[in-house]
Amino acid sequence: MIAFRNFALRRGERLLLSQVDLSLHAGWRIGVIGRNGCGKSSLFAAIMGEVEADQGDIDLPGKVRIASVAQETPSLPDAAIDFVLSGDTEVHAILQAEAAAMAAEDWDAVANAHQRLAEINGYDATARAGKLLHGLGFPADTHSRAVSSFSGGWRVRLNLARALMMPSDLLLLDEPTNHLDLDAVLWLEAWLLKYPGTLLMISHDREFLDGVSTHTLHLHEGRAKLYAGDYTSFERQRAEHLRQQQIAHDKEQAERAHLQSFIDRFKAKASKARQAQSRMKRLAKLAGTEAVRAERSFRIVFAEPARLPHSLIRLNHVDAGYAPVGGTSVPKLSANSFGTEVPPTGSVRILADVGFGLEAGDRVGLLGPNGAGKSTLVKTLVGELRPLAGERVAHPDLRIGYFAQHTVESLHEGQSPLWHLKELAPNAGEQVLRNYLGRWNFVGDRAFENIDGFSGGERARLALALIAYLEPNVLLLDEPTNHLDLDMREALAEALSDFPGAIVLVSHDRHLIGLVCESFWRVADGKVEEFNGDLDEYAAWLRSRNNEPRAAKPSSSPVAKPAPKPVRSKHEVEVAGRRLRQVEARVAELEAALAEVEGQLADPAIYGNDGGIEVAQLAQRQEKLAREKEALEAEWLQLLETTDP
Repeated sequence: MIAFRNFALRRGERLLLSQVDLSLHAGWRIGVIGRNGCGKSSLFAAIMGEVEADQGDIDLPGKVRIASVAQETPSLPDAAIDFVLSGDTEVHAILQAEAAAMAAEDWDAVANAHQRLAEINGYDATARAGKLLHGLGFPADTHSRAVSSFSGGWRVRLNLARALMMPSDLLLLDEPTNHLDLDAVLWLEAWLLKYPGTLLMISHDREFLDGVSTHTLHLHEGRAKLYAGDYTSFERQRAEHLRQQQIAHDKEQAERAHLQSFIDRFKAKASKARQAQSRMKRLAKLAGTEAVRAERSFRIVFAEPARLPHSLIRLNHVDAGYAPVGGTSVPKLSANSFGTEVPPTGSVRILADVGFGLEAGDRVGLLGPNGAGKSTLVKTLVGELRPLAGERVAHPDLRIGYFAQHTVESLHEGQSPLWHLKELAPNAGEQVLRNYLGRWNFVGDRAFENIDGFSGGERARLALALIAYLEPNVLLLDEPTNHLDLDMREALAEALSDFPGAIVLVSHDRHLIGLVCESFWRVADGKVEEFNGDLDEYAAWLRSRNNEPRAAKPSSSPVAKPAPKPVRSKHEVEVAGRRLRQVEARVAELEAALAEVEGQLADPAIYGNDGGIEVAQLAQRQEKLAREKEALEAEWLQLLETTDP
């Protein structure tokens, strides 16, 4: 159990939390919610002992094991699977000791390492690490890649996998779904439902919270209130609480008015003095219930487009991808241009033969794993990437509003919201621009402050304001919610629902996609195909594939992205199918042989004075069997792709 006793926490001069008294019990899965800047991450830091309470304390069990996701990933030469495996520090240390003992031919030390692994059931650690990587979207052929070769988003996933690998009693996850695609989010949700310890997770993804949490901890205006149930249950309970609060406030105000009226009328009359005095005491004792205040202080509005043609943009038989590095670059397109070139020599094709169009009022959600080409498709629609083949046709009145994954990071440091808006509209009057920014909650001097001190949510709000100012008729939004809190996400969903133009949305936020999108297209295996169903049917479809989404190979640079899945003949598929059955049979044999070897290594009888040679032979056989099994499992995944219709 975790107990907060009169707990208070400051950040500088600002009081984040005060008078927190509550208990969190073992086995609970608690969603921690609240507006950006309310103290959620600081609360996690206090639990981990990284910051001290300004008042009161936190009581934790003496030997509680806490796991959390590191904020940074060092650029390591270690293989991804070894990095994840190192999250289980005890198993990792034993494996390192075993490797050192093998190199030194110290068979007693080898035997001791095997015995310790058997005692803690550590023989399956590598397999567990592999399953975590696979579930988070890393194909088998990337497990041995160096950590340093992965891009930032994939390193975040490695940190998450490493945290999940740690044996823990308390797991702290701060926005775990950021940088995940929907496939991986669904996998993570299923994994957390089986986690036996206590889970605290900060999240602005209401569908994820609904799927996982048993309790909700709401941080608001310096207080922390615990609710039983998921996020939807919290909303119902809080709405009822606010309704009752407003009723109590109105009732109290009426009683105040009545008492004050009596006092004013009769306090000067001797015959009524005692009654007036009694009412004055009653008035002083009233609780002072606050009126309910509106919690959302702004709305997002996308203006009506000046022109809204019916057919806005279309890709006809387009191959999408990237020009060769060091070769002739593919020029960027303007919003109204098109191309029909064949792929340049050495280019990397991500998507093949794409037929995709947008008409006024279309609301399209893009599904599929990260790295499969969703961003490539969006960039091709924008004109940032020129088609390698086929044509991009755009209406002359097309006006695109584009929010990319890097948009927030590309805002100019040291500059103000007003400066950014003047860059878009140099001839507009300052007061007009200030009025516009005020509607996006950059009021007063806030419009002149440099953005260095802005939160991620404030920067995202500014980026959306800049997009909306252009009065687009097409919105192409690639993960716009990563920095937004729940209120901002609700405001964005409302604005997009009212937008009359066309929308293409890439997001792992199922609530946002479900409210906004009316059709879905899946981007995977080099193809863009319409998915005939809603998000619930998509989740069910993923589960029907044994909850093992096929993610594309992660890449630290665009040119390393995979080519589309080739078309194979019936004969090739039959040959692959036969080999698949052979591999499955051999893997089963290897698993049985490994179990036998591990059973022998776990037997204390072989660790006598004369057992060193036998232990060494068993250890070598175990290593050989494990290597063969790992290679066959990688081949099995490839064969599975080949035989997938």
